[in-house]
Amino acid sequence: MNQAVRIAILDMNNSFPNQGLANIIQISENFKNTNSEQISIEVFDVRYKNEMPNIEDFDIFISSGGPGNPHKEGFAWETPYANFLNGIWDYNKNNEDKKYLFLICHSFQLAVINWKLANVCKRKSYSFGVMPIHKTEEGEHEILFKNLPEPFYAVDSRSYQCIEPNDEKLNELGMKVVAIEKMRPNIQLERALMAIRFSDEIFGTQFHPEANPAGMLENLKDESNKQAMISSFGMEKYLETLDRIDDEDKIILTQKEILPSFLKMAQDKILQALAHSLD
Repeated sequence: MNQAVRIAILDMNNSFPNQGLANIIQISENFKNTNSEQISIEVFDVRYKNEMPNIEDFDIFISSGGPGNPHKEGFAWETPYANFLNGIWDYNKNNEDKKYLFLICHSFQLAVINWKLANVCKRKSYSFGVMPIHKTEEGEHEILFKNLPEPFYAVDSRSYQCIEPNDEKLNELGMKVVAIEKMRPNIQLERALMAIRFSDEIFGTQFHPEANPAGMLENLKDESNKQAMISSFGMEKYLETLDRIDDEDKIILTQKEILPSFLKMAQDKILQALAHSLD
């Protein structure tokens, strides 16, 4: 069987240069090039060109991180993007075949706001670096984290945070918080949500599972990123990050596991559903 699986990548960078998008495309291309099935990949510039994929034209969607305020500010793309999120949710509720969606950083925040799952607010300071991510009790059973240690490490790059989860809403929609940020015993601040299993088909991370050492080093060349990290965590932490950036058990492992596993599992389910429909 050489059934085509159609992937849409939603570029949420608003024309700002970003290594994350290149990494998402590379992971998707690697998936395509090592696959026995036909895979198509199309990129949509959501915020700058107001491009939006038609849900019925694709099987898998990856929505990137991006800069700026995740709350509505009156831009043309905002309502179509909210409709896109709700459209995938409704499609999966009403159809035997499913659509698969992965949300990263800014897109994750947009989804949390859209479904009213937590308080999305500005951090006291910009967070940037290779950070430990902790699995929740539910996260210990999360299939995408199966081959990751506790804690695992990922690139964090954000001015906003999702805190004070709305447990009633999460329970009502059947969503599970599967990862939270590191414990900071000396700082009396709530630990932010770092990953949510929105549904069997929809997953999102506040961190960047697509990040690789080369991209991280490129970002650290930006003086504002370097200074943000030093001011938040100190020179020692900055130097430690540089030292550990290419450790095989940190962001290299996270990049190898999460998004590729999501793509593989989504493809398997798509082809299983297709085979079942042909029986």
